[in-house]
Order: sequence, then C-alpha cells, then structure tokens
Amino acid sequence: MAAEEDQREEAPARPGTGRALLWTAASLPLPGVAHLRMGLRRAGLAVLGTYLLGIVALVGWWVWISAHDTSTTAILAGMAVQNRWLVGAMATVFVVTVLWLSIIVHSWVITRPKEAPLGRRLLSGVVVTVLCLTVALPAAVALHGGYTTQRTLSSVFGAPQPDDEPHDAADPWNGAERINVLLIGADSAENRYGARTDSMMVASVDIETGDTVLVGLPRNLENAQFPPGTALAERYPAPYGFDDLLNEVYQTVAEEPEELAVNPLVADPSADTLKTVIGYNIGLDVKYYAMVDMMGFRDLIDAVGGIEVLIEEPIPYGVHGGVLEPGLQRLDGHEALWYGRSRVLSDDYGRMGRQGCMIKYVAEQVDPGTILTSYRRLAGATERTLSTDIPQTKVPAFIELADTVTSTGSMSTLQLSPPQVNTGNPDWDAVRDLVASAIGEQSEDDVLPVDPSPSASPSTEDPAQEGTAPEDDRTEWQDYTGLAEPSPADPGRQVGADPSDLDALCP
Repeated sequence: MAAEEDQREEAPARPGTGRALLWTAASLPLPGVAHLRMGLRRAGLAVLGTYLLGIVALVGWWVWISAHDTSTTAILAGMAVQNRWLVGAMATVFVVTVLWLSIIVHSWVITRPKEAPLGRRLLSGVVVTVLCLTVALPAAVALHGGYTTQRTLSSVFGAPQPDDEPHDAADPWNGAERINVLLIGADSAENRYGARTDSMMVASVDIETGDTVLVGLPRNLENAQFPPGTALAERYPAPYGFDDLLNEVYQTVAEEPEELAVNPLVADPSADTLKTVIGYNIGLDVKYYAMVDMMGFRDLIDAVGGIEVLIEEPIPYGVHGGVLEPGLQRLDGHEALWYGRSRVLSDDYGRMGRQGCMIKYVAEQVDPGTILTSYRRLAGATERTLSTDIPQTKVPAFIELADTVTSTGSMSTLQLSPPQVNTGNPDWDAVRDLVASAIGEQSEDDVLPVDPSPSASPSTEDPAQEGTAPEDDRTEWQDYTGLAEPSPADPGRQVGADPSDLDALCP
C-alpha cells in the first residue's frame, strides 16, 4: 500500500483538457507516448516498443518481397487470393485495430482532467471519437475487402477435384512446359434460347518465358470430332462428326448433360466438355477453361476503368447506328464489348481478330495493382459473369504467370480461319499440325509480322492495271479474296499458316 501511495505521489499532474487531447492524439501515430507522459513507463515502453518492432517487421517483409523477380503487386495479389494469408491478414487487422482503439481510449482516460465543464467533456468525446474512427474506418474497409475477396474466390474458382493432380506450390504446373487454357465468350440473352459460345480461343502459355499463342477457333467450324469412347463420339461418329457448328457444342451438352457430358459431375459439364473437345481437335492438352458472358464482359471492363484502344478505321456497331470513331480512344465496357463483337462491314474472322487484340490490350493495361484497387466493382462483376474450373490453389501461380506474360512474354495469334482452314470441312490433321508448328516454333524470329498496312495498295505504273498485282507478287489474302488489297482491313485478322505477332496485328 505504501508503495502504491508513493507511486501516486510521484505521478505527473494531469494536464488541462487541451493538452490531454494533444497527448491522446499523439498516441495515434505513436501509441504509448501518453502512458510515458503520465509516468506509466513499463506500459508505455511495452506498447511503443511493440509498435516500433511491428513497423520494422513490415519494412523487412517489404524489402524481402521487393527482392523477388516477380513484381511486388503480383506477389501481393498472389497472397491476397490464398486463404491462409487472407484469413491471417484479416485476423491481424482485427486484433491490431481493437488494441489500437483501446490504447487511444485509455490514453484519454489517464490524461483527462478529473473535473471539467460539460461543454469541454462533450467536445473531448467528439475528438476522441474522431481519433478512433481514423483507425476504425480503414480497418473496416480492409476487413470488408478481405471478406469480399474470399467470397469471390469461393464463388468463382473451382474447388479441387478428387482426380486432380496434387498441387505443389514449388511446382504448380507439375513439370509442364506450357499451360493451355480455353477462353470462352458466351452469348446469351432473354430473347435467345440457351447460350452460344461465339468466342473460343486457347491461350497456350510458356511457363518460363510467358510467350503466348492465342489459337482462335471460329464459331462456324463444322464437323467437329469427339474423343473416342465419349458419349458425343457415339452419337456423332467419325468421319462426319458433329452436324452443327462448333459454337453449338456447349448448348448441345447443356440440354443433355447426364447423357453427353464428359464429366456430368463438375460445376459446368458443358464448358468442361467443350474444353476437352477443342483440345482433342487441335491436339493440345487443355487443362482449364474460363468463360465470360459477353454482356458481363462490359461490367468487367467498366470495373477496371476502361481500356485504351487505337482505332484506325470507324467500327459501326449495334442496331442504333453507333460508331467507334478513329483515334486513340478509352473504351468503356459497352464500347469494348462492341469492339470485339461488331460484324457490321466485317465478318466473323475480323471480329475474332479484334477479340485477340482486346485480350492483348487487357493483358497490357490491367495489372495486379489495378485489380487490387478496383476489387469492389471487379468482385461483383466477376461473380456475376465469370466461371472457371481453375482451382483456387492455382490462382497465385496464374497471377505470377500473368505478370511474366506482360513483363517479358510475347503474344502471337493463330486463327483457324480461311484461307488457312476450310471452316466448312476442316482437315483436322492439318489443323493439329498448324497448332503444333505455331507453338513449337514460337520465338522472336519465328512469329511473323503481318503483311503491309491494310490501307496500302500494290503500286503500279500502269493505271490500266490498277487494282491488280503481278502473279508472283500477290499475297495469300489477294489469292483468297480476289481483292486488290494485300491484307485485310480488320485489325487482328491474321492470314496465313504462320502465327502472327499481335504487336504487329493490333494497332
């Protein structure tokens, strides 16, 4: 008792209301200083020391992350999609916030005058509340972001299946040199029965270099073949195969999933089956698919703030006479949708080219940092429009791979369209050879640029011969179309059996 009385006698006198509020406010950036001011040395040093050690630990962690080859934002995004990191971070934020708020309130309790007029007490309460909100509001935003991220991950990404390969974080691709993903754009509407997969392309990515080949499949490919032993192969046997267009495979399976799906037990048997069918026809082991509703694509682009596109020629679109004007434009979701969807004064293959360009633009402009800062709108749009069988355990590896693609990789495209492929009666063996050649020979020297500018015409000194070209100088496009232009007018419209560099194809 005597010791306690001595301590009370030695404790500094309480300051006035104004100084008490200043000491309480100082405990916001430097927790524990108010306790030191009031002679509570052990408590003050413990709080302030823990706080400073936490800052040192955060700086060290940041330096450690920055030392990696992968970009810092990609590492942070990769951690944000892993449950153990996400839950751990949310728990840490919650505990630190509660402790911090307790320290602020206690700092006021030990420094406030014992007696003060009612007005000062009310004003002091408001100030302390504001100080607490300065800590609580950012913490609430962080916790909400963590909850939203976890909900979106659980909703969008597939759970591991019993027959999946074991996941090894040190080797997420299980020794594979390339990973192949089917990208599907599904077109559905209230006035249309079912869903049509009008946009189908396989992204084949080199794990080490990030070099990517986009293999575009026209929606009107006919006579699709099915893997032997499947229900589809029994119903549509070779050599005639499927009696409809390739974009109808999805809906055909959707109508009879139990009878026709390769695996009717997965979340989307139709998309899973389409993945297997396309992989079989082009000779690739397509591991995963990602399907976006075309109307939902608009929301995704809006969520990241639009995409910048250089338009060389006007692109008419829609039923109301809309036009995407030439020039460097930042397209919102509605405009970006029509950039990749319009066939006015164009065709399916020109549209395929623009879709490949759009993927390139998105890959270049939407980095993990953009995703982190746009998570609210992006999460909502993603839940509504994206479905995939990529397991959540693989998402960090895909984020790191995407960073490699955008930082060091090259992107090229191989469109399985005329003149290199007869869509009405494709030679699937030749198609497989084209794809294998495009992927096997991908290098800076082997990815060929496009022909001269689409607006260029063959030069000739004889006006009478204008619009023609010497037989030996005619391009493959001129032979195919009979037109004078040496190459197509549509951006991204690849011609020829060799993959074309998207940097050259896309303006």
